[in-house]
Amino acid sequence: MMALITPYWGLDGIIVVTTLFITLYLYMTRKFNYWKKRGVVEATPTPFFGSFVDCILLKKSPGLFFQELYDQAKGLPYIGFYVLDKPFILIRDRELVKNVLIKDFNSFVDRYGTPDQRDRLGYCNPFFLKNPAWKHLRTKLTPLFTSGKLKKIFELMLECGKNLDAYLKSLDLEDKELEMEVKDLTARFSTDIIGITAYGLNVNSVNNPDAEFRKHGRKIFDFDIIRAFEFLATFFFPPIVSILRLKFFGKETTNFLRDVLWGTITERIKSGAKRNDLIDHLIELRNTYADQDVGGFKYDGDDLVAQAAVFFTAGYETSSSAVSFTLYELAIHPEIQERLRKEIHDALEETDGKITYDMVRKHAYVFFLSIEDCNKTELTKLQYLDMVIAETLRMYPPLPFLDRVTLERYKVPNSDLVLEKNTPIYISMTGMHYDPEYYPDPNKFDPERFTEENKRNRPPCIYFPFGEGPRICIGMRMGLLQTKLAIVTILRNYEVTPSKNTPIPMVIDPKALLTTPVGGGINLNIRKIKLN
Repeated sequence: MMALITPYWGLDGIIVVTTLFITLYLYMTRKFNYWKKRGVVEATPTPFFGSFVDCILLKKSPGLFFQELYDQAKGLPYIGFYVLDKPFILIRDRELVKNVLIKDFNSFVDRYGTPDQRDRLGYCNPFFLKNPAWKHLRTKLTPLFTSGKLKKIFELMLECGKNLDAYLKSLDLEDKELEMEVKDLTARFSTDIIGITAYGLNVNSVNNPDAEFRKHGRKIFDFDIIRAFEFLATFFFPPIVSILRLKFFGKETTNFLRDVLWGTITERIKSGAKRNDLIDHLIELRNTYADQDVGGFKYDGDDLVAQAAVFFTAGYETSSSAVSFTLYELAIHPEIQERLRKEIHDALEETDGKITYDMVRKHAYVFFLSIEDCNKTELTKLQYLDMVIAETLRMYPPLPFLDRVTLERYKVPNSDLVLEKNTPIYISMTGMHYDPEYYPDPNKFDPERFTEENKRNRPPCIYFPFGEGPRICIGMRMGLLQTKLAIVTILRNYEVTPSKNTPIPMVIDPKALLTTPVGGGINLNIRKIKLN
């Protein structure tokens, strides 16, 4: 029997496969002169992968890729690159960064990355939600984070601080040191704080590492190959997310969060109890706006539960990361640790040993303020603690990049470049945080960078570990409060030092989208200090 094209089936197969390969090659490389045609320097793309090959193969984290791209484009306002076959752009000029994040925000209000719209827990939260629903939701959630609310929340945080202190005392570290995985400890502490302050649940994972909330927190941020692909696809290949129906939190954890959080909401409605927490606020929003549909978003069902879900995941990871990286740097810089401990002890002397809201709140976020606000701000008694945390977040921002997408054609100021609608825009946070033009000797841990004088002399829009502009992290102030509480609770009585398993220098996991150590943990020795 004759083959379809030639006398031989095998030869036909080679012809068909070759034709398909060439067709796919031409299709996937058809846009590879996109930036050159616009006079923009670009990173050399690879067929099928674009410029993103090492990230797709999980050999390099996106944060490191963007930092290297930022350094490669030194002296340029931006550089083009490709993810698969799609043109992206990385902006590095701080004035252009300011335009995108603040000045011309309405043209860039949405993120490019997005979960599947059918994954309501992943999609319908303040981090990913699109406008106009995002703006409406942000306005409604902001009252949760007023100073009055945070002061009440801090009283609940203190109970978790006491539990952490009691746990450390139970280890009997009076005359010995113990090697401890501090990222795990601080994640358990963060889990307990979120459980009690947001949901009214006594999670107690500090004493029970196998608590369900802690277990699912690990699942969300366990960057194995599957989770790494799900996160990568969400931020860089949204069409694939929709095709594969991926769940941002993972299938099992999505079901857990839905069941537990909706069950908590339902029980609170039945009991009529009031705790002035996130659940109460969500119930109030549901009662007030249940019949409204804002851009496809509703204050009911999974759309409502999404707010409680992201509160858990965002607060859990960012705070535990900030605390553990701070402890790591303090362990390898004992002189900084001693200075900070002295400041903590001096502050506690004035409050008879009690950690108070006023001690840590003025202003836990002072290093984010404008120069004008800094001039008007009364500084915290724990000013050096603020400086230490600020420097930790410079070196280890939880999410090392920011993403936006053009909602309309945008003429770049002082340039001939016009960005087309739906162009993905990325900003390298670590690129700017490690730029020696702004931070000399950037690999050195130096809290003195954040003295009041140094902050005033530094240009704006080069430091934004929680984002910047109207879309800055809504829970930033609360996250910093619990970060400071954890550090004060630990350092007042304990010393951390490097162990034989402490990674020096720190190595970041190439599979992780967030700033995460290889293996996910940080081992340090901890021992009780002898107070005079």
